[in-house]
This record gives sequence, structure tokens and C-alpha cells, in this order.
Amino acid sequence: QVHLVESGGGLVQPGGSLRLSCQASGTTFTIWRMEWYRKAPGKERELVADINDDGFTNLQYSVKDRFNISRDNAKNTVILQMNSLKPEDTAVYYCRVRGYYPSQSYWGQGTQVTVSS
Repeated sequence: QVHLVESGGGLVQPGGSLRLSCQASGTTFTIWRMEWYRKAPGKERELVADINDDGFTNLQYSVKDRFNISRDNAKNTVILQMNSLKPEDTAVYYCRVRGYYPSQSYWGQGTQVTVSS
């Protein structure tokens, strides 16, 4: 059974940094893509960043100069480094891992990020 454990969320002041981590266990397939989403109150869930198994990354326009995504394939871990945080980054952040087949899609439980003074 696939299990995702997220960590690193919390309360930070504007301009601060946080590092989110998500580790997958129990996978019996090749993890093709690892993704971070976020959902703010009253808003739709949105894709923040993703990284493929070849290292190709994609970041949402609003975060591309502030966030960085990386992965450690040996540890099945994806990291989201968030710098210069803004109040509008406040949301629950979720990781997702995907295999090459549509059925191979699993979500983490979410971690709260709050940016406030």
C-alpha cells in the first residue's frame, strides 16, 4: 500500500522560508512525476510545481522565482523549497506521486502553510 508522509509546514512571517518534504513508501511502480498542489480557503486546488523522473521541472508562474522543487529518487522523496513567502501562499499543501499509468496516482494528507506577521 502506497503511503505518503508530508512534513515541513508551519507558520512563517512574510519574506521567510519553509521546506516541505514528502516521502513515498510502499510503491511497486516507477514514480514518473512528483507534484505539489495547494488549496487556499475559498479557492480551487492548484498545481504549484512538479518534477519528472528525468529531472524536468515545472513551476507555477506566481512562484517560479521563489520556489524550487527537487527529488531524491533513491528515497522516493520530493522537496519544495519555498523562499520569500507571501501571505497569498497560505494554503494546505499536498504532494502527489504518479506512475506511468493513470491508476498510479496517490496523494499525501496535506500540510498547512501559514504566512502571517
